[in-house]
Amino acid sequence: MKSNAIFYVGLIFVSVIWGVNFGVSRWAMEVFAAEVFVFLRFGLALPILFLVLKWTEGNLKVEKKDLVKLAVIGLIGVTLLEILVMYSIKFTTLANASLLNVAPWPIFAALFAPLFTKEKMTLRVAVGGMVAIVGVSLIILGGGDGFDLSSEYMVGNLLALSISLIGALFNLACMPLMNKYSPLKVTTWYILFGTLFLFPFTIGGWDGISWTSLSFTTWGAIGYNVVLCTVAAFVIWNVSMKKVGATKSNFYRYFVPASAAVAGALFFNEAIYAPQIIGALIIVLGLAWISSEPKSVVNPTTKNKSVV
Repeated sequence: MKSNAIFYVGLIFVSVIWGVNFGVSRWAMEVFAAEVFVFLRFGLALPILFLVLKWTEGNLKVEKKDLVKLAVIGLIGVTLLEILVMYSIKFTTLANASLLNVAPWPIFAALFAPLFTKEKMTLRVAVGGMVAIVGVSLIILGGGDGFDLSSEYMVGNLLALSISLIGALFNLACMPLMNKYSPLKVTTWYILFGTLFLFPFTIGGWDGISWTSLSFTTWGAIGYNVVLCTVAAFVIWNVSMKKVGATKSNFYRYFVPASAAVAGALFFNEAIYAPQIIGALIIVLGLAWISSEPKSVVNPTTKNKSVV
């Protein structure tokens, strides 16, 4: 773990950012339609990403055949995934959506990793993952909202579960491209395509927005989503995932609900219960166990082959 310690810290940092955003985004969602806010988040991040990419690498180009792959990844990982998140919350309980969105994601990533990389599920990762699942379940369900399997929530539950599957496949599909291009370049291009595909869903959602009367809190929520949740988080996550491996990295998503619970307590005076604290400790133990294993064998990283 020593040589990759900074990347494990990066994964935790990103998960905390995403977890806190559950609270931060509430302020902005009072002003914007969900589709518009998501479009603003990714659309405003694009100029920053392209400027940083040009400054650090000197070029923006990728091969034409890879543009198609990046477009598909953007459509699935940004457009489709964000829409599913919105509707899963609409058609099921928050507890159901949180658990089904988060808990199965790393499992799906581990199961399908051999299709995209040479990573293997090891006994240590499996045991640590199961321990962490117990912890994340305690955090989500320990807040007082039980897991409800009644028929009225079945559509939402299926949508939430599909997020875990699609999200895992999205992460894994990035891995081969990140052996050819930098994580920054891959991130920038798939966000571009994902944002373009997302735009039609915002039509009709712009009416009634009074831009001149937006509060400092709302602008702060936008800035947080653009700079931290998108630019910094996506790049750091992809860089760390490339170094650590997709299977191990995705288990660090279990820090998201823990951070969300803390954000709820800080920003909205929501209570934190004893089972949630115990769950957070269990997650730390499970992920520490996973991280102590040497890096899994992955596809050899080749030099970036960006087109000049």
